[in-house]
Amino acid sequence: MAQQAQTAQPGDERAEKLWHMIKDVDVAMMTTHDGGLLRSRPMWTLQQGGFDGRLHFFTRASSAKAGEIGRDHEVALSYADPKTQSYVSVSGTARLGRDGDLIRRFWAEPMRTWFPQGPEDPDLALLTVEVEAAEYWDSPSSAMVHLYGYAKAALTGRPPHPGDTARLDFQGGGAPAGGRGRPG
Repeated sequence: MAQQAQTAQPGDERAEKLWHMIKDVDVAMMTTHDGGLLRSRPMWTLQQGGFDGRLHFFTRASSAKAGEIGRDHEVALSYADPKTQSYVSVSGTARLGRDGDLIRRFWAEPMRTWFPQGPEDPDLALLTVEVEAAEYWDSPSSAMVHLYGYAKAALTGRPPHPGDTARLDFQGGGAPAGGRGRPG
């Protein structure tokens, strides 16, 4: 039976759990539509402060990814931290923006590697994903927990259900937040 999605808002407990799981995973895999194909590439999440219902990334306005998003705004983001057994899947609507104030708020000097002209680079765009839904899996990572789950499954014939999983639906978003990070 499919798990029922829970409604979430930026700032509530479920959204904070989601943010806690992704805030230290710098790179997400972003999936876009390219005609009849799905294309994924690594993207550095820009962040500062908490989760406001949006995730931000830098990209080149002339990139294939920007063209794909211009044709189809639906994207998926995947975050994974195998060390902690935490996994997050995010679905949302992506938009490219050229707001100089917002770009400067997210700018960090190490990004000059990708954008040599800095925040004034004419090809620099801020890609903002308005989160519409998310799902996470947060499992205990200790070997003892996995060993216990294996033994329990062997004895009962039923798979273990360690950890926490949730499906979240977001209604609306929040105000843009400033941040630092690396581009995608």
